[in-house]
Amino acid sequence: MSNTVIDCELHDFVEVACMYRYQLKLILKDGQVIEGTAIDIVNTPEKRECLVIENDDRHQVDLMLLAKMQVLTPNAKFQEVVFE
Repeated sequence: MSNTVIDCELHDFVEVACMYRYQLKLILKDGQVIEGTAIDIVNTPEKRECLVIENDDRHQVDLMLLAKMQVLTPNAKFQEVVFE
């Protein structure tokens, strides 16, 4: 069975980012960069966990695709999380 969830410790950082509505810069494993405000974590019908991030639009980013999450909000509780 393939791993379809991230480690609990990493998940906690994503939850904190949503709780405080941190402004984030997400770097995906394919090199794509997405910036916006962390809103929520949702489950898709396919049982994938996604971070909802809002900029001009709302995007759902599969947590398994994250390589790095950088916090752009000043005085945040953490600055960067590496998922690889």
